[in-house]
Amino acid sequence: MEFEIRKAKPAEFKEIHKLILEFATFINTPEKVRITPAQMIEDKDIFNCIVVKKGDKIIGFASYFFPYHSWSGKAIHLDDLYVTENYRGLGIGSKLFDEVIKIGKEANCRKMRWEVSNWNTKAQTFYKSKGAIIDDVEINCELPLH
Repeated sequence: MEFEIRKAKPAEFKEIHKLILEFATFINTPEKVRITPAQMIEDKDIFNCIVVKKGDKIIGFASYFFPYHSWSGKAIHLDDLYVTENYRGLGIGSKLFDEVIKIGKEANCRKMRWEVSNWNTKAQTFYKSKGAIIDDVEINCELPLH
């Protein structure tokens, strides 16, 4: 199967937004999506995203950002990684994951972090196969500001 992985273009943000909504539905939290394509375009200088395309259709994406951790330094944070249902199990998610690792290494990051739902054992197994350490000690906290 031929596909292309590359940095997302602002003209594709509307299509990526649809995949974000699809992903949120997959993890049973569609009500948490507050971003709009317009906001994504407004934030284009800080919205980091790669897409995987088959032909002219986006079939997956990975979004990420660069935090700084006081204990370890610069990191890359994988925000979302999603492949549409019809293309799962073909190694596309693995290639997206590896591309984010490559971006982090090129940016001189010390580590990569991300979250995974505690019920999503399939994703946990995938991440462990990549060498990830899944820490069940920390709990995510969130405080909406708007």
